[in-house]
Amino acid sequence: MTLQHFFDSEYPKSSNSRDIWSVIDAITNASVKVSDDLKKAALLDNVLGAQGGQNIQGEDQQKLDVIADIAFIDAFKKSGAITGIGSEENEKFVSFDTEKSKDADYVVLFDPLDGSSNIDVNVSVGTIFSIYKRLSQYGESTELKDFLQPGTEQTLAGYVLYGTSTMLVLTWGSGVHGFTLDPDTNLFILSHQDMKMPVSSRLYAMNEGNIQECEPGIASYIKYCQSHDNDYEGPYSGRYIGSLVADFHRSLIKGGIYIYPNVPAAPKGRLRLLYECNPLAFIAEQAGGLATTGRIRILEINPAELHERAPLFIGSKNMVQKAMSFLS
Repeated sequence: MTLQHFFDSEYPKSSNSRDIWSVIDAITNASVKVSDDLKKAALLDNVLGAQGGQNIQGEDQQKLDVIADIAFIDAFKKSGAITGIGSEENEKFVSFDTEKSKDADYVVLFDPLDGSSNIDVNVSVGTIFSIYKRLSQYGESTELKDFLQPGTEQTLAGYVLYGTSTMLVLTWGSGVHGFTLDPDTNLFILSHQDMKMPVSSRLYAMNEGNIQECEPGIASYIKYCQSHDNDYEGPYSGRYIGSLVADFHRSLIKGGIYIYPNVPAAPKGRLRLLYECNPLAFIAEQAGGLATTGRIRILEINPAELHERAPLFIGSKNMVQKAMSFLS
């Protein structure tokens, strides 16, 4: 079953269902292009490597970051259902001030190419997106308040994983569904319906190189994972890719926990709340998992700025709850 056929059969029929499909269609069109660019990147001149500057996050911008960002912005603008976007790669949000877009219902927040520093070594990367219904007045330009909404208000969220196959995982609040790109037709085909995250696992993912910089409770939890005194009576397996979408996707399929805590150098954490934490938290909860800062539910945070950061504990419900029990 194609993505469009699945959407037509499963999405609640309403006056805005066509607009939601327009948003999804824009995401699939851009992701097909990005997938193709990634496959050919090593064979093309002037595509791999750093762009030579930094994004608003202070990170070295990769050339493919910019290529992906442009591809998605162009697709969102053409959809006619989106009034503006916020991107990890841009300091400010972008308002689509055409006559049609000023009356559009939705805004999109997205990370065009998560894990892009891994491209040069051929590791899986991804696109993460989050869609909200606008709050500003119709017929007017997008406002900051349209983007600064808690994750509980998301209409749609998902990610595209560019790996051994290209896969789109999304939720509109009625389960989590996965679609794999058929390279012969460039159509996304339903491959994983109603995905459920195992409630527990013996897999954990964290950059343990920073363990001495973390609060003591996190080190204690990792020690628990590595001991014979845990719920599996034997050491867990560490599985850290360093590409958020890939690490999360493994947890979604096999169970596990992903931890990216705050440290003294980043007291609010490093991951972006609006582009990374919220959409993945929405997916995790819809699949039966859990996503917190270590203390509070990610989706209940009221953001104060476009590029706000947050620590993230996400994955199998029992594992996240256990990790939280180690924090004071």
